Amino acid sequence: MHGARLLRVIAGVAVLVTLAAMSVVLIPPYVANWKLQRYVNELLDDPATASQAPEAIRTKVVTRAAALRVPLHSDDVQVRASHGALRIDALYVVHVDVAGYTVDLHFRPAGGGS
Repeated sequence: MHGARLLRVIAGVAVLVTLAAMSVVLIPPYVANWKLQRYVNELLDDPATASQAPEAIRTKVVTRAAALRVPLHSDDVQVRASHGALRIDALYVVHVDVAGYTVDLHFRPAGGGS
């Protein structure tokens, strides 16, 4: 019986180590996306943003994404202004290798009026 308990403990530790290793790989893209989303919200909350050209806003978002090491390109960002409401939408994919398997994480930071 003592051997079976030891095997369960070893298996439990192995599962925890595997989960920790996966977290180290998967959490950074989510944190970067959260920071980019927060920046988009800050832009939309700033009254000065509404008076800027859509291309200037797009450039700001792409520049911040580059600083965060987010693979976002100018073509991936849409900035629309209609009826006094500004809308920013972005879409990008992060490829993450986990134990020899590639996982595509799709992120859509967005905000503003419709």
